[in-house]
Amino acid sequence: MSLADLIVQDAVLPALRVNSKKQLLQEMSARAAQVTGLSEREIFDVILQRERLGSTGVGNGIAIPHGKLTSINHIVGVFARLVTPVNFEALDDQPVDLVFLLLAPEGAGADHLKALSRIARVLRDGEMVSKLRQTDSSSALYTFLTAEQASNAA
Repeated sequence: MSLADLIVQDAVLPALRVNSKKQLLQEMSARAAQVTGLSEREIFDVILQRERLGSTGVGNGIAIPHGKLTSINHIVGVFARLVTPVNFEALDDQPVDLVFLLLAPEGAGADHLKALSRIARVLRDGEMVSKLRQTDSSSALYTFLTAEQASNAA
């Protein structure tokens, strides 16, 4: 599974300005609603419900909020690069500045886990993370996120 299967360029927020985790999740839910045609409130509620189980801040300034919806028929991602990092209650207590939101259909168990694993693998790559942090171009961010398969496909 490649990130190109999960995200479209319109789902990339290159320089998002937010002041809190809640505002971040609201803005990302709004973009996910634009991309999917689903209700912003429904997306936000599912993501918030998942965050209540434990933060999806995985460390190193990265968060991967995710949730499952009955009203979606394929896995969809939204990526944001924050202008100013926010507290996300991450595992390492570091503020978050790179966020990949993932939405999956209710019955997408294995595919949902594969998508999360793929995102985590890409965002563990120090060189990739450095590139993502150094640009505020939507098209460049999209290219970095979706072109990584060429070098990692083996």
